[in-house]
Amino acid sequence: MAENGTDCDQRRIRMSKEQHNGSFTDSSMLSERKRREREERLNIVLWKKPLVTLQYFCLETLLNLKEWTIKLWRRRGVLACAVLALAALTALYYIEGAHQQYVQYMEKKFFWCAYWVGLGILSSVGLGTGLHTFLLYLGPHIASVTLAAYECNSVNFPEPPYPDQIICPDEETAEGSISLWAIISKVRLEACMWGAGTAIGELPPYFMARAARLSGAEPDDEEYQEFEEMLEHAETAQDFASRARVAVQNLVQKVGFFGILACASIPNPLFDLAGITCGHFLVPFWTFFGATLIGKAVIKMHIQKLFVIITFSKHIVEQMVALIGAIPSIGPSLQKPFQEYLEAQRIKLHHKSDSAVPQGENWLSWIFEKLVIVMVCYFILSIINSMAQSYAKRLQQKMYSEEKTK
Repeated sequence: MAENGTDCDQRRIRMSKEQHNGSFTDSSMLSERKRREREERLNIVLWKKPLVTLQYFCLETLLNLKEWTIKLWRRRGVLACAVLALAALTALYYIEGAHQQYVQYMEKKFFWCAYWVGLGILSSVGLGTGLHTFLLYLGPHIASVTLAAYECNSVNFPEPPYPDQIICPDEETAEGSISLWAIISKVRLEACMWGAGTAIGELPPYFMARAARLSGAEPDDEEYQEFEEMLEHAETAQDFASRARVAVQNLVQKVGFFGILACASIPNPLFDLAGITCGHFLVPFWTFFGATLIGKAVIKMHIQKLFVIITFSKHIVEQMVALIGAIPSIGPSLQKPFQEYLEAQRIKLHHKSDSAVPQGENWLSWIFEKLVIVMVCYFILSIINSMAQSYAKRLQQKMYSEEKTK
């Protein structure tokens, strides 16, 4: 059944492409035109054409705002209900009463969860390049909690200032009383929220491919075009990357829910292909999203979390610092900043929020802060370039449509 369905899809793709070529009697002319247009779009970047890129970015932003406004107006009933609900919540927030302690608790939890969900979406969507928020935010947070847990022999950090600042609790606990499961439980909420955000970020490829299949149109999306070409040449794939893509497509198509779950549960750079495959073969939304959510927010997240916690456990960190010191010639000089950083973190953990904390900046912290700034700036630049290229694609499509009508 699956093979027959694939054959039908391949025939449909060939027929649709023949119809799509229309006035082009030679398909090589169309492919050459697409290649040339793609090269022109890729040259629209800030460091090559800054004025054009900024102009196209602003125009694309205005067009997107116009499209979103029209969509909201079409759903004005839902929008009105949302505004009324927001007004009721605002009134509840500002009215004094015994309920304020619960309101403050819910506010804190809501913004904490929204922060990590947003970082997860940024990591997964990225508009062409993902912001690696696990390496920049969630991973360091889990590592900080792990180091603090082993130093304090507890995870009952005072709130506030946790999670903004980690300080050891006042009560004395026996050394070695901290367990791996206690640390996992301490960071479970933020880790699962981040995983849920990455699952939400996988929805655009699914919806794009599903809409294209239902409408019968061929979207001008490079990933979707590569997917259709992969279906055409599935049997003749030779290189490793092509075989890996075909394997992911076959796993998702034939196994269904558990195939999607398997792809989502491991670090998988080809998971965008799984979303496109599910959308193309009209896999039900809740089958795709349910498997993706369980895989990324539960299974994969616990694997990554466990790896970070074990890596930054006390004895592993001490062994790593000792190994750095054992490097011939440069070992001691490399070991010193790591020792200073760990010692500074220990001192900070045992200082109360109202007492003076010794100030001093370690060059490791300085490098990491600058790395975060550089990656965030690159992410913003990539969004500007991507939106400018999207507007250039609109212009090319408009020109192509005008040529066809002549």
